[in-house]
Amino acid sequence: MNLQTLVKGIPGIIPGGLSVEDFSMATQASKELSISILDNLMQNGIGTYENSLIQFEESDRLKTGILAITMGAPIDEVSRLLEWQDFESLTAEILESRDFETTRNVILTKPRMQIDVVGIKSGIAILIDCKHWKKMSQSALEQAVKKQVERTKQFVLKEKVQAAIPAIVTLYQYETRFVGRVPIIPIHQLDAFCEEFYGNMESFTLET
Repeated sequence: MNLQTLVKGIPGIIPGGLSVEDFSMATQASKELSISILDNLMQNGIGTYENSLIQFEESDRLKTGILAITMGAPIDEVSRLLEWQDFESLTAEILESRDFETTRNVILTKPRMQIDVVGIKSGIAILIDCKHWKKMSQSALEQAVKKQVERTKQFVLKEKVQAAIPAIVTLYQYETRFVGRVPIIPIHQLDAFCEEFYGNMESFTLET
């Protein structure tokens, strides 16, 4: 698929049933081009036809964005077409596929804190802060890690888990893989991280 055409299709990826005309309107593409985009998306496992309508999942927009990036699309261009909900949805979906019990937008009180995605497996929690919207400086990354470590400490005090690991999931690939012992995980590597989760626990900052 032409890369610009793929990127052009991202705004049309809306969860629920969509007609070709709806997709064409959302992407400002002709009907013929819309059909071509949709066919190509489905060849890449994104979207399905059901009763003459196109069905997309919540995570499909980000999947398309990642596909475009792997094909060479500028990350900044793609990230402008994505919402934070897209990022959280795919993060949660990846955790669930690895048998984590997953919750989004967990609110802690006294003090009030919000955690984007929490996954729990065998009594160990991973607490994820999703950063999709821009590349962060080292100091900003360190500040994000500091806040996530504090959220993790509060989570362990309030929830019944054996231990918890703070993590930052990003759209960008950073040279830094850890800040302190907190992992910085590009979204396209999250599945592999989850697969190796228990084998690498000694590498992480654990709160117990």
